[in-house]
Amino acid sequence: MLNHTIMLVKTIGETIKKRRKELRITQPHLAELANVSTNTLYKLERGQGNPSLEVLNKLAEVLGMELILEVKNQSR
Repeated sequence: MLNHTIMLVKTIGETIKKRRKELRITQPHLAELANVSTNTLYKLERGQGNPSLEVLNKLAEVLGMELILEVKNQSR
């Protein structure tokens, strides 16, 4: 479970970084627009930390993205 969580945070961070670069927004500017700390964004883009859904939602909103939660398929 821990390895899965680490990979998920890393993937989310990479996705946010890619979108930020596509929009040509600097880390400090995105952090300001989303009202999150630059340090939080820096850590997230590097796959570190444990971002809250609130932080992820703020960043997604500014980047024109959305968070989607799905129920996992339990039939194994």
